[in-house]
Amino acid sequence: MLKVWGRRSSANVQKVLWLVGELDLPHTHVPAGGDFGGLDDPAFRALNPHGKVPVIDDGGVVVWESHAILRYLAAVHGADRFWAADPAVRAPIDGWMDWAQTALQPAFLTGLFWGGYRTPEAQRDVGAVARALDRTVACLAHVDRLLADRPFVGGETLSLADIAIGTHLYRYFELEIDRPDLPRLAAWFERLKARAAYREHVMVPFGDLKGRLAF
Repeated sequence: MLKVWGRRSSANVQKVLWLVGELDLPHTHVPAGGDFGGLDDPAFRALNPHGKVPVIDDGGVVVWESHAILRYLAAVHGADRFWAADPAVRAPIDGWMDWAQTALQPAFLTGLFWGGYRTPEAQRDVGAVARALDRTVACLAHVDRLLADRPFVGGETLSLADIAIGTHLYRYFELEIDRPDLPRLAAWFERLKARAAYREHVMVPFGDLKGRLAF
């Protein structure tokens, strides 16, 4: 059976569990990281020498790094549903997945969520947080424009691009921040919330992370 290591409050773990839910894959979740610890255990380091989650073991195939895991699961279990076998079809999906890691995630997850929400108020760099919010909004405005002619990032159906980007939307819309009106982004978020796997694995309360820099 598929095993998934990680803490449910990790955005990168949520991406993997969301896809596992969409694929309806029987699996075992192994809490690891944060208060659960275990990342420096020799057995875990044998799975991922970098000592980070998520990690999966799919019948002896071990994969680490969230987007590598997404691609693996979609390729092996998805039958073209979320990541096409045709390189020309999947290339734009890959582009948006990489953009989520190199542009959106540093702006939102690192700059805004970590810099603002998770950093104790006395330690916050208010200017840096404001700049991170501006970068986050600029990123999500790109997505809003893309959604002008499609219901999902990749087209008519959910893809890995939606998972890579959409996992961050729950926290973005829950934070007490100034958000511009991005109606297509908001409508997309409503479509994601209608999916059972999104509600179960992404819409996870995160209040215990406020003002807490340590995992």
